[in-house]
Amino acid sequence: MEIGLIYKIAAVGILVTILGQVLNKSGREEQSFLVSLAGLILVLSWIVPYIYELFQTVQALFSF
Repeated sequence: MEIGLIYKIAAVGILVTILGQVLNKSGREEQSFLVSLAGLILVLSWIVPYIYELFQTVQALFSF
């Protein structure tokens, strides 16, 4: 796993947290939820290839 990916995930987390707090304080809970959901989908789209690679490695390890 690349260190740049970890930094990108952390940056998205910080940004989503700040935007979520600002939207919650202004009474826009629905938009805050959508921002959180968008951040989650973005991060999942980044890490799904790594999870796939992990499953492929485990499968190759246990196949005789």
